Parts: sequence; C-alpha cells; structure tokens
Amino acid sequence: MGFIDQFKRSLGMEEEKRMSVKPFVEEILESTDVSITPEQPFYEIILIKPRTEDDMDYVRDQIIEGNPVVIDVAYLENEGEKTFEMIGTKLNVLRKEHKAEAILLCKTKDKHIILISPNKIKVIKKG
Repeated sequence: MGFIDQFKRSLGMEEEKRMSVKPFVEEILESTDVSITPEQPFYEIILIKPRTEDDMDYVRDQIIEGNPVVIDVAYLENEGEKTFEMIGTKLNVLRKEHKAEAILLCKTKDKHIILISPNKIKVIKKG
C-alpha cells in the first residue's frame, strides 16, 4: 500500500468495495411469495348529498367503519325545521358516541358542506 492509498484511507476517501445486489434482486423477483403492503391503510372518502334519514344512517355506518364522509346538507336544510334538527341530532350522536369530528367546510346559498371524520383519522385545523 502506497502513501497515496494510506492518505486516502485516513481521509475516508478510500473506495469501498460493494457486493453486487443483482443476486438478491433476482432471488426476490423469482419468489412468488412477495407482497407489498402500505404502512397505512387506504380510506374511502364518501361524498354524498343526503336526501332522507336513511342517507344519514348510511353516513353513520361509513363513520363507524372508519371512512371519512363529506356531506352536502343544503337539500335537507331546505326541507324544514324537523329535517334540519334530525341532521343536528345525527351529527351530535356521531360526535359523542363515536368521537367523530364534524367540520364545516363551506356554507353558501346553495351548498352547506360538512366533513365528518372518524376518531382514528386526525384532522388538523389551521388558520
């Protein structure tokens, strides 16, 4: 080993000899038992414009299953006070019993959009 080689090694500039990964890659590709799973599960995000109480029950079922739901309650809001109270009651039950979050995303003349998120999905509210 010459002076230059010792100097490079002392500075950490020595070339490393690496093993080829080709045999390992070929072994993995030949294996039929390879499966790739995501670290976090995928969620279905449901967008619904509920028209009946059954539609709101469907929203509840989706929250219980762990899927976030975006609802536009403008139609039900215009159906009368009794229907509007039913929406509020259903949302309160989801928040109290299932620890869901309900966040108003948009309120205009013809849209009233609410995001309902199950407990396991954290929604961060900023500014």
